[in-house]
Amino acid sequence: MAESTIWWLLAGSAVAVELLTGTFYLLMLAIGLVAGAIAAASGVAMPGQLASAGVVGGGAVLAWHLARGRRAPGPAVSANRDVNMDVGESVHVDNWNADGTATVKYRGANWTVAPAPGSAQSTGTHRVREVIGNRLIVEKI
Repeated sequence: MAESTIWWLLAGSAVAVELLTGTFYLLMLAIGLVAGAIAAASGVAMPGQLASAGVVGGGAVLAWHLARGRRAPGPAVSANRDVNMDVGESVHVDNWNADGTATVKYRGANWTVAPAPGSAQSTGTHRVREVIGNRLIVEKI
């Protein structure tokens, strides 16, 4: 079996494992294995193949790590509209309890709401800012 074939099989295996685990870094390492396959097909000796696979794969991992670190972190899961469909929805608060919470009817069930930090406890329409457990954190609209 040709050396390039072994490299291609290793690259395909890395992609398959990535699909099973969801580890994006394995795709970067697979790019390095593809570089090793290309080097083998070009007739480069084994030390050169290993070096090209290591440099390209390691460089891709490093580049992805640095690019990912520069991105601003998104909102917390409890406040992320993409994760939680309740964030951004409106509820109507009729009155607040003495403990600083209120009970509202939302999506056909009774929910406990609490004001967001820095928000006043006023009646009326509120927007859900965050969901913590089974409690809606709301702010006045």
